[in-house]
Amino acid sequence: MWCSKLYLFGILLFTSAVSYAQKTERDYLRSGNKLYNDSLFVKAEVDYRKALEINPKSADAMFNLGNSLLMQQKAKEAMEQFEAASRLEKDKSKLAHIYHNMGVILQSSKQLPQCIEAYKESLRNNPKDDETRYNLVLAQKQLKDQQQQQQNQDQQKEQKQDQKQDEKEQNKDQQDQQQQQQNQNQQQQQQNKDEMSKENAEQLLRAAMQDEKDVQDKVKKQMQVSGKKLEKDW
Repeated sequence: MWCSKLYLFGILLFTSAVSYAQKTERDYLRSGNKLYNDSLFVKAEVDYRKALEINPKSADAMFNLGNSLLMQQKAKEAMEQFEAASRLEKDKSKLAHIYHNMGVILQSSKQLPQCIEAYKESLRNNPKDDETRYNLVLAQKQLKDQQQQQQNQDQQKEQKQDQKQDEKEQNKDQQDQQQQQQNQNQQQQQQNKDEMSKENAEQLLRAAMQDEKDVQDKVKKQMQVSGKKLEKDW
């Protein structure tokens, strides 16, 4: 599991020469930090927002507000604050902290390519941060495992598709064979029917000819008995 430590900016006291507005902003930041360290994240959020009302461009207030939101499981809102702070902050050490925390959010939501870029950006601003380097290596390994898993899933999906296609072709071949066999059976039945019809016709013809012959023989016999002479057949 990656290191999920969040960085919190410390606030320095200014001299009494600062304006009331600046002092009030700092007071809210100090109060918010104390509440944050006491795990009173909702109350800390309130103080950080009040600091931002006084100074909407306070990168410190944005960063600490992002931390308090993240501790309340409001990752999307926290990311918005970190991104806003990264556009305003010029101090490299603080930028490294901002990008580190952005990387933690992205890593927890499995957005590994973006997470890796955030950690790299953090290390560009502070190459000596071992925690960020550890998280970067772990994120790179997670991305490699994720890609391998996706590749395996794609291969399995492709194999299933090929198997379905093979089964479809086999079923089609079987249906074609069945249809061919059915056609052959029908042709054979029709041929047998035709042959039977021809044979029946021949049998009927032979029977009719036999009947006629029997009649003729009977007539001849009767005429011979009666003494009549049959005329010669032509």
